[in-house]
Amino acid sequence: MTNDSPNSDFILHERLAADCQIIGHFALCHVLLLNDARYPWFILVPRRGGISEAYQLSVDDQQQLTHESSLFGKAIMDLFKGDKLNIGALGNMVPQLHIHHIIRRKDDFAWPGAVWGVGDGVAYNSGEMDKIASKIAALGLKGYSPT
Repeated sequence: MTNDSPNSDFILHERLAADCQIIGHFALCHVLLLNDARYPWFILVPRRGGISEAYQLSVDDQQQLTHESSLFGKAIMDLFKGDKLNIGALGNMVPQLHIHHIIRRKDDFAWPGAVWGVGDGVAYNSGEMDKIASKIAALGLKGYSPT
């Protein structure tokens, strides 16, 4: 687990830390890239401790989360030329609030079904995650800072 947020009670869940790379952040959320090269798969994690559901956030944080999710979702759809953007917050395995943003294409491994539980993940090759992080940073999204 890491504690690298201005909110002193926030600690990134150990499973997210193990499965993802933090590539940047917005005012509220860390932006993570899941280490599965089958799909462009990002996760936004609000840097607030003890939060498992969006309704537990303050109203201001709820609005900020919606803003960051929408801004980031549009940008990655444009960047990766997706056919559909799947956004979900399940929390069955990781109770910490985290929002998946998965670019889906009609030719991807699981289309048109869900990505969860379909096949084994494929780790990125050396340096590929850094290249994706650089592409996201180059978008110049308002309020986004690369790590």
